[in-house]
Amino acid sequence: MSDAARGHPFLSAGLALASLGVVLFGVYIGLEPPFTLLILVIVAVLSVAAFQWWTRRHPTARASRRAAGRVAFASVAVATAASVFLIQIVPYGRTHTNPAPTGEPKWADAATRQLVVDACYACHSNEVTYPWYSNIAPFSWAVQHHVEEGREAVNYSEFATNPGEADESVEVVENGEMPPGYFTRFGLHPEANLTQGQIDELIAGLRATPGLSEGR
Repeated sequence: MSDAARGHPFLSAGLALASLGVVLFGVYIGLEPPFTLLILVIVAVLSVAAFQWWTRRHPTARASRRAAGRVAFASVAVATAASVFLIQIVPYGRTHTNPAPTGEPKWADAATRQLVVDACYACHSNEVTYPWYSNIAPFSWAVQHHVEEGREAVNYSEFATNPGEADESVEVVENGEMPPGYFTRFGLHPEANLTQGQIDELIAGLRATPGLSEGR
């Protein structure tokens, strides 16, 4: 932390609150730690710069505890808002691609495939429909990473050439790991918010589909 932050308790407190908010928000949307750290660094740098700029222009403000506190918290608030615009220059997350499929599993039935499409295809296929917010950081970072990570684990559109971890499909659904909690937050992807009956039907269908459970 800079001398300015260490030297003023209000600025330190404001940065601590902003950092906590950024971290919790990152966890809530499934943002990877490096991206969260980048935002934290930008907020801290801008906050300190804004505070130092204001106190240099208004030396008496720093001498007053109340005035300095207002300036410190205002600096953090403005810096946090400004960081939202600044991170848009990072190009990662805006290259949306859907490679050609090479072959899906031999699904047990059409109902099983539809349940997998509803619950899994947004990250585990080459049929991803990118939502409007996938062009706005940090949501774009989270969406892109989820798709990359999902396809790397198992891509049902490329099952024929690279099954990956497809044989763990039943296990992750049974354990409640998929779809992840952040996927249906904010009312997003309501089709993936399966009922217990649909989950049971999905598990049965996955078990009956070759290659999607251990031992098959």
